[in-house]
Amino acid sequence: MGKETGFLEHDRHDRKYGPVADRLQNYKEFVIPLAADALKDQASRCMNCGVPHCHTGCPVNNMIPDWNHLVYEDDFRNALEVLHSTNNFPEFTGRICPAPCEAACTLNIIDQPVTIKTVECAIVDKGWQEGWITPRPAKGKTGKSVAVVGSGPAGMACAQQLARAGHSVTVFEKNDRVGGLLRYGIPDFKMEKHLINRRAAQMEAEGVVFKTSVEVGVHVSVDSLKENFDAIVLAGGAEEARRLDIPGSELPGVRLAMEFLMQQNKRNAGDDELRAAPRGSLTATGKHVIVIGGGDTGSDCVGTSNRQGAASVTQLEIMPKPPVMEDKALSWPFWPLKLRTSSSHEEGATRDWAVLTKRVVGDNDVKGLECARVEWKDGKMVEVAGSEFTLQADLILLAMGFTGPRKVGLLDQAAVDLDPRGNIKANTEKYQTSDEAIFACGDMRRGQSLVVWAIREGRQCARSVDEALMGVTELPR
Repeated sequence: MGKETGFLEHDRHDRKYGPVADRLQNYKEFVIPLAADALKDQASRCMNCGVPHCHTGCPVNNMIPDWNHLVYEDDFRNALEVLHSTNNFPEFTGRICPAPCEAACTLNIIDQPVTIKTVECAIVDKGWQEGWITPRPAKGKTGKSVAVVGSGPAGMACAQQLARAGHSVTVFEKNDRVGGLLRYGIPDFKMEKHLINRRAAQMEAEGVVFKTSVEVGVHVSVDSLKENFDAIVLAGGAEEARRLDIPGSELPGVRLAMEFLMQQNKRNAGDDELRAAPRGSLTATGKHVIVIGGGDTGSDCVGTSNRQGAASVTQLEIMPKPPVMEDKALSWPFWPLKLRTSSSHEEGATRDWAVLTKRVVGDNDVKGLECARVEWKDGKMVEVAGSEFTLQADLILLAMGFTGPRKVGLLDQAAVDLDPRGNIKANTEKYQTSDEAIFACGDMRRGQSLVVWAIREGRQCARSVDEALMGVTELPR
């Protein structure tokens, strides 16, 4: 694979970022692609290892050594075919996936993994530039119809696979544009939204019908879908945000991360964000911002706050600070626990770990946040005596994750069984719920997870739906 001695001849060299001062002035992507020669050198580093753990590290089981070799051979056209054989939307994952494949790479044992994510993104971007990516409509229709609820990555992947199998597919999206959290939860500076529009146009040319601003369970009932479609796929995501249950959390300056991020994305699209903002316009301009939650959503809030001109940004995490480097002997080839610093963190933020929030200070609005230090002993959190401190705050953004899908409306009407975590109960063999006509995939079934897991589940769910409708299926799993 690649060049036999490539990993010995070339060190890992990844994409760079544009200058902080420049990128903070706008919401455009700022990753600088590798030059063609450098990309070929990086692809050549993919070694002929006996067991390519990158295959299993990647949730969609991308055939990574194969397309690395093709890029090294300058055969991007075939590399694109191999890439698309397992992943419907590599331009999404090539930008926002955390790349568990690289953590599983054999060369990660010496902290020099192949730049898999960068090569993946380069392949698909070249495919679009060269006009190689075109609609692939089915050769014939099956006469069967499927309703897909939710147009995030799981719903889009499922819908595209089913349409290519010849089914009539209608996707219902409650927002005004398709994409789910890809559209309104991921900042434009990480992934510009014309990428979603381009894929949606391809899918429409393949026969997929998108119905936006239609919320199933509100504007149209689940029973009506049962009457008009042969199968239903629930792919609405895990949108129930975890709340902060401390005194003062009801103050107007305590807001959910998704509300904050969605408003800015709507501004970038030229929309009136107040149409979907019952609590009014929300910005960090001139404010001391505290982001509670140390994950990717929290990082997105940091980057957005800095672009809006926040006076200061502090990100808090209740868990202890991870080690800078993982213990390879214990973690490889699995996803390691280690300190991760995003491009948004590098743009300016104070980060603090092992912090418990105790009370929001303020009368009519937020003035500060009372906190305390904690220690973790035998898996239990213990507050450190006398460690209390107060942070100045005008805006507190809650980025503490999601507890599962919303129950009101859609799930109440679907009346399918839920698992102990509150997600839709369905296994990964059939993706079928307690109602044999209803299937579920993505975060709505799995719980809060990655875009790449959503694509995997959407593809696998489509295969199960096709098999249930037709008795056999040729869709890949």
